Amino acid sequence: MRKPFIAGNWKMNTNLAEGLALVRAMLGDLEKLKSVETVLCPPFVSLQPIQDLVRGSSIHLGAQNVYFKESGAYTGEISARMIAGLCKYVILGHSERRQYFLETDAMVNAKMKAALATGLAPIFCVGETLEQNEAR
Repeated sequence: MRKPFIAGNWKMNTNLAEGLALVRAMLGDLEKLKSVETVLCPPFVSLQPIQDLVRGSSIHLGAQNVYFKESGAYTGEISARMIAGLCKYVILGHSERRQYFLETDAMVNAKMKAALATGLAPIFCVGETLEQNEAR
């Protein structure tokens, strides 16, 4: 039987100091959840420092997204290869990325293949659309 799984996607919330404080505040309680696989998915800028905080614990890290190319002139993108040593998981197929950035099934499929090729475990999102009044 599979262990229940819970992942917290922080989206575009918390700066580095806030993210570290949040993990410090939660870590003890999260460690008590031995019957649940727990994954934290902070913003990219916080992955390395939070990895240092959770090292040796039962908490796993996940990235919020990857680009499907391994490298190149894709300013601001993060490749699966760049995060493979930091994370066990990556979230793909976000509803807001489909809605706001016009990501297609083909793009999500390419991201899925890139993640699997680097040993990342994809978390495939199937979710709601966001309210139309949210700013782009």
